Amino acid sequence: MMDGGLLIHHPWEAPPPRGGATEVAPGILWLRIPLPMVLDHVNVYALDEGDSWTIFDTGFYSEQSVALWEELLAGPLQGRPVSRVILTHHHPDHIGMAGWFMKRFGASLWATRTSWLLARMLIMEVENTPTPQALEFWRAGGMDPAIFEARRTERPYNFSDVCAPIPVGYRRIAAGEVIRAGGREWDVRMGGGHAPDHLTFWARDEALVIAGDQILPGISPNIGVHPAEPEADPLADWFAACDRLAAHAREDHLVLPGHKLPFTGLPLRMRQLRENHDTALERLHEFLREPHTAVDCFPLLFRRKIGADVYGLALAESVAHLNYLLHAGEVARFRRADDAWLWQMQ
Repeated sequence: MMDGGLLIHHPWEAPPPRGGATEVAPGILWLRIPLPMVLDHVNVYALDEGDSWTIFDTGFYSEQSVALWEELLAGPLQGRPVSRVILTHHHPDHIGMAGWFMKRFGASLWATRTSWLLARMLIMEVENTPTPQALEFWRAGGMDPAIFEARRTERPYNFSDVCAPIPVGYRRIAAGEVIRAGGREWDVRMGGGHAPDHLTFWARDEALVIAGDQILPGISPNIGVHPAEPEADPLADWFAACDRLAAHAREDHLVLPGHKLPFTGLPLRMRQLRENHDTALERLHEFLREPHTAVDCFPLLFRRKIGADVYGLALAESVAHLNYLLHAGEVARFRRADDAWLWQMQ
C-alpha cells in the first residue's frame, strides 16, 4: 500500500498459531484469541515483567477461551502468572477475560475510569428483551420492518454472555501519564470515537505503539451511535483523536493493533483512517439532497450488502455520520409517519 513512496508494511505475514506466540519486540509476545464473530479474532499482548506478565486486553470469556489461556499460560507464558491486565477500552472482546485473570491470579486491573465503569455496568445489566429505548432507536433509524419484528422479541446481546464479572477495585489510567510495563516507559495517549477514552500506549525509547482498536490496518473500527446515547457525536471524537495521535506518528513505529497484523507506516494509516470517513461524508452530501433514513444510507456508506450479522453495527455507524452532519448544522431531520427520521441537507 503506497502513498508518495511511503508504505504500510506488515513484518509478519501470518498471526501466531493457536496456543503459540510471536515475539514482536524483546519481552513482548503477540497472542491471538479466536472470536465467534465476523471479525474472528482479537490480538492480545503479553509483556514480560520477570516473574510475571502484564496482559494488554484479553478476548471473550468462554470455556474455549479459558482452555486456550490455560494452554498459553503453560506454553509461551512459561507457567508464570499474570500480575496485571491493562484494558485499551471497554468492549467485550477486550475485557471479557479480565475478571477471570483477577480471580485466577489476583491480577490488578488498569483502565480508564470510563472503561471500568462502563464495563462493570454493562456486565451487571442483563436484558432479556430489547428496551423501549432500543425499539425507538431502531424505528428512528428506519429499520426494515421484518428485521424489527424479529429483533423485537429476541434476547439482546449482553456483555454478561461473554464477560467474566469484574470485581470492585482497579487502578485508573489517565491521559498524559507514563506507565512502566515490560521494562519500558509508555506514554499514555487518549483516542476516541470507537470507544470513549480509548487508550493507546507509545514506548518512550522505542518505536512501538500498543493501539487497541484505535489504529487498525486494512479496516476502520466501528464508529457508532447506540440507544443509550442517541444524540451522540462519536465521529467528531474520532476526527479529533486522529488529528491528536497523528502528530506523534512516525514511519518507523511498529503498531500493535487489536485486530489484523502489526504494521509500520503509521503516518499514512492515520491519514487513511480520517479520510475514510471524510469521503463517506462527501458521498452523503450528494445523497441527502433528497430525504433518506439512516438505513437508506447503507449502500452509500458501506458499498456492500449488509446482512443480519452486522446490521446493528451498520445502523450505529450510519447514525454516527448523520449525527455528525446534524451537529455541524449541515442537515435537518424530520419524522416520517412511522417515526423514522428522514435526513436532508440544509
